Amino acid sequence: QVRLVESGGGLVQPGGSLRLSCAASGIIFSVYRMGWYRQAPGKQRELVATIDSGGSTMYADSVKGRFSISRDNAKNTVYLQMPSLKPEDTAVYYCNAMWYEYHYWGQGTQITVSS
Repeated sequence: QVRLVESGGGLVQPGGSLRLSCAASGIIFSVYRMGWYRQAPGKQRELVATIDSGGSTMYADSVKGRFSISRDNAKNTVYLQMPSLKPEDTAVYYCNAMWYEYHYWGQGTQITVSS
């Protein structure tokens, strides 16, 4: 059974920082491209960042230079470091694992950026 379990969300003030973690089980983690997506109220789910099996990363323009994605294959975990958070970063953040036709999602974790 494949499981992706996100943690690290919460309420933070503008300018604050959070680090999301996604622990994977039931997959050969090292071969999967891992990603973070987010969905704000009333909006479609959008890509935030991805990291492939070789460690290459890709970011949405809205977070490029601000957020950082990384992975620890020994711990089957992917991270999203989010400094300098803005109110527009408020959303449910989802972890994603993809390898060819195999595609899995976590349950999501809420991040609210508000004073």
